[in-house]
Amino acid sequence: MQMYKTDDIASAAPTSEAQSLGSRAFRTRYGLKYAYVAGAMYRGTTSAALVVRLGQAGLIGYLGTGGLSLKAIETAIQTIQSQLGNSAPYGLNLLADYVEPDLERATIDLYLKYGVRHIEAAAFMQMTPALVLFRVKGLSRDASGNIQCAHRVLGKVSRLEVAQAFMSPAPAHLVEALQKEGAITAEQAALAQHVPMSYDICVEADSGGHTDGGIPTILLPAIQQLRQTLMAQYSYQEPVCVGLAGGIGTPTSAAAAFAMGADFILTGSINQCTVEAGATKEVKTMLQQASIHDMAYAPAGDMFEMGARVQVLKKSLLFPMRANKLFALYSHYESLDDIPAALKGQLERSYFKRSLAEVWTETERHLQSRGRTQDLAKAQTNPKYRMALVFRWYFAYSTRLAFSGSPEDMVNYQVHTGPALGAFNQWVKGTPLESWEQRHVDEIGIKLMDATAQQIRTHYERFFTPQKEYA
Repeated sequence: MQMYKTDDIASAAPTSEAQSLGSRAFRTRYGLKYAYVAGAMYRGTTSAALVVRLGQAGLIGYLGTGGLSLKAIETAIQTIQSQLGNSAPYGLNLLADYVEPDLERATIDLYLKYGVRHIEAAAFMQMTPALVLFRVKGLSRDASGNIQCAHRVLGKVSRLEVAQAFMSPAPAHLVEALQKEGAITAEQAALAQHVPMSYDICVEADSGGHTDGGIPTILLPAIQQLRQTLMAQYSYQEPVCVGLAGGIGTPTSAAAAFAMGADFILTGSINQCTVEAGATKEVKTMLQQASIHDMAYAPAGDMFEMGARVQVLKKSLLFPMRANKLFALYSHYESLDDIPAALKGQLERSYFKRSLAEVWTETERHLQSRGRTQDLAKAQTNPKYRMALVFRWYFAYSTRLAFSGSPEDMVNYQVHTGPALGAFNQWVKGTPLESWEQRHVDEIGIKLMDATAQQIRTHYERFFTPQKEYA
């Protein structure tokens, strides 16, 4: 069997330029000048304008569709396609939805309608019908009999078992169900056995937003080794590329990623503090002033009961402390009625800005509007579940506040970000890029890659050039 060997960054270091960093296969696959990706960020923080600007520069960004309505996503797709056409690279996010899984399918149907070819799959713990449909729907054979993959999935992972699912063929039972439904052809179902769900895996270490707090020097090598095992097992005709995200905000961190053999790097936090990002001016100003120690962990509102965590800005904000307090109350008490009256009063005055009864009324209306009658019925018989739904309201409220730009109740802003932004702020301090009004997402990406190439060259010379010894 012919085995694929990933590009060796060390051997290229003496003459390396930014456009030769990472994997040539990855750059060719997406038509990129650089092995550099701007990952999706919630509710359009990775905006259509940001994706367009990157695509025009030969870079790829993924629209942050999580939390957006289907109508808003459709409008963004139309904007991106009208400005980039069919040749420039771009992608859209698909965020796993554990509350309304049918929304995944509706989102994929929308992508298929508009001929979207590249998606970033985030927060998945297993393969889903919607994800499999997108991948398999793009399979065909060319005139020479080679399998063509029109649809590319970039799988973001932080666990070995999830990485294995993405680097393996689509689950047979899901493929069979889609074929019976008529969503894919018999030929596509057969071809699905010979390709992985994703040829492109992004190892996500400790990052802004949802995070498992992974350590890159442990995660990346482990998944690279798993990659080699699965490629040998399935004899794929294309290489599986493994990139790295989480904590990349300076040339030194990017150089470390490539030195470990990353086929590409993916940035997130540094892009939310740019002109093109969908964050408000107020939030961008906060982020511009952040240092590496100005972040904290808080419960994830969309996976509250599961104990999942997000990394958020804590400087000048009370959201992290209050979110953790809510999870502590949820863990300690069995219902809202069990919470002492003094604590309830504090929640109503400082957290919710209204009574818990009013919060529940709003929650009921929301669930009814979404057709989630099962959740309503469960809440009526399960007081702890009802408490979880009420507490989840605070996370939705804090997110809406952060995207509103309102100066009122700013202490409750929920702003997802990671320490990479603090490192980037330190790197550009005293330069024109110190101000977010001067930061354009393509320019900082290219600057980062250029400086990374120089960093690698400098350290290569340091390690392999004889040094003068001193007594």
